Amino acid sequence: MENTPNHFQKIKNYLVDLDYVIKVEDEENGMFVIEREEEGIYNLILDCEDPILIMEQFLFEVKNETPELYKKLLIKNRDIIHGAFVLDENKVSFRDTLQIENLDQNEIEGSINSLSLLMSEYNQELIEFSK
Repeated sequence: MENTPNHFQKIKNYLVDLDYVIKVEDEENGMFVIEREEEGIYNLILDCEDPILIMEQFLFEVKNETPELYKKLLIKNRDIIHGAFVLDENKVSFRDTLQIENLDQNEIEGSINSLSLLMSEYNQELIEFSK
């Protein structure tokens, strides 16, 4: 399905109301890049792919692949309130998807807060994983 301007504008309004810095706004492709560095939100991509909103932030590149690393990430996935770690080639990101049609501000805020909490609680481990 194609992105509708109403969904794009609705999401933009939520981001503005929540005081996120919108670094990139691409209505034609239905995409935002936002940040709030003090909360660990840096280059978080929000992609309006009707019927879903995809939220993704790159975290680190795996330089030393070990089964233990992947096991720790999978175990931590269980603790993440919204979203999860995902792997694309050797890049680890945070990713969450939400239904756009009935999306409200609390849902977006909850997903972004989940990432922020992950970054504050698990930051040292993520730094170690990236070495």
